[in-house]
Amino acid sequence: MAAIYPFTAIVGQQRMKRALILNAVNTRIGGVLIRGERGTAKSTAARALAALLPKVETFSDCRFGCDPKRPSTWCTECREKSKNGAERKVEMLPTPFVNLPVSATEDRVVGTLDIEKAIQKGERRFEPGVLADANRGLLYIDEVNLLDDHVVDLLLDSAAMGMNIVEREGISFSHPARFILVGTMNPEEGDLRPQLLDRFALSVDIRGIRDTRERVLIMERHLAYEEDPEAFREEWLPKEQELSEQIKRARELLPEVRYSSRNLVDIANLSTSLHVDGHRSDLVILKTARAHAAFEGRKAITGRDIGLAAELAYPHRIKRGPFQQSEISAEELAEKIEQLAGGSAEGEGEVAEGDQPSEGREGENGDKKKLS
Repeated sequence: MAAIYPFTAIVGQQRMKRALILNAVNTRIGGVLIRGERGTAKSTAARALAALLPKVETFSDCRFGCDPKRPSTWCTECREKSKNGAERKVEMLPTPFVNLPVSATEDRVVGTLDIEKAIQKGERRFEPGVLADANRGLLYIDEVNLLDDHVVDLLLDSAAMGMNIVEREGISFSHPARFILVGTMNPEEGDLRPQLLDRFALSVDIRGIRDTRERVLIMERHLAYEEDPEAFREEWLPKEQELSEQIKRARELLPEVRYSSRNLVDIANLSTSLHVDGHRSDLVILKTARAHAAFEGRKAITGRDIGLAAELAYPHRIKRGPFQQSEISAEELAEKIEQLAGGSAEGEGEVAEGDQPSEGREGENGDKKKLS
C-alpha cells in the first residue's frame, strides 16, 4: 500500500485543517462536516489526519478496541472477562481509519446479534459493524449527503453518546463507539436536512485555492508524491511527528484547561446576537475553544480561542438570505466578542464552577505551533 499523503504537506485550507486537528485533540467535540467543490483535498486531509494520530492502547483480545484505563466504557465482552478474572494482554495499535460506503445499511453500521444462536444454544453472538471498527479512530463518510438519513442519524447519535447499544428480542450488547466523525460533501449534489446539519459540531466550507504560487506548490508536491510516495513521506516525517506530539500533549493538557464565567457569558451573547437556534453551538464553541487553548499549550481560554471556535461552529447554523455572505471570519467574531464583553473578552474573571485554577504551563506558547 502506498504511503499516505502527509497532513502537513497539504497546501492552504487552514480552516479545514484546524477543524480536523481540534477534533483530534478533543474527540468529544462532535465531528466536522467539510463542504466544498471536487478536488480540494477533503478526503486527503481526513486520511492524513488518521495517519498522524498517536497509537492507542487496547486489549489484544478485544474486538472493539476498548481502553484498558477506562473500565466504565468497556464492551460487554471485556466486562465479562474482567468479572471472571481473566488475564489480559495490552498492546499498542495504530489509530483506526474507517471509510463508510454510501450504500451502508443500519446492520452494517451498528452490527448484528445472532438471535437464532441465542435461542437455540443460549449463546450471545455479536457481529461487529462499522461503529466497532471505528472506535477510538476516525470514521470518514464521503458524500455524506447521499447517505440514508436514518443511517446518518445513527452515526451522529453514536458520536454524541460514545456508546453503541444493540438490543434484539430481549438480548443486548454494548461497546464503546468513540470516534472522530468526518463527513465530506459537494453542495452541488444536494444538501443535508437542517436537523442533520446541526448535529455536526463543526462545519467548513472550502474552495479551490486562487493564489497562483500556492496552486503551483500543490502541483509540485503531488508530482513528487506520485513519483516516490515513500521518499515524499520520509521528507515530511519530522513535521508529521512534531504535529503528532503536539496533539498528544494537547490531549493530556485538555482536562486542565479552564474557562471563566465571563467566557460563558461571551459565548451565550454571541449566539444570541447572531440568532442561532438551540444551545448545541454554545457547548461546541466551549469544547472547541478549550481544545485550541490546549493545542497552543495554555490552561485558560481567551477571546481569540472563542472566535476561532465560533468561526467553525456557526457557518451551518446561521440563517442567511440568498444574497448574504456565507461565512463570518474569526476577526469579525473577535470584534463582536470584544463588543459584547465590553472589552474584557480575554477570559479574565471568576473561574466557572467545577473548574479549579491551575499553575504551570499557562501562556507557554512561545514555541508552539498555532492554528491561525
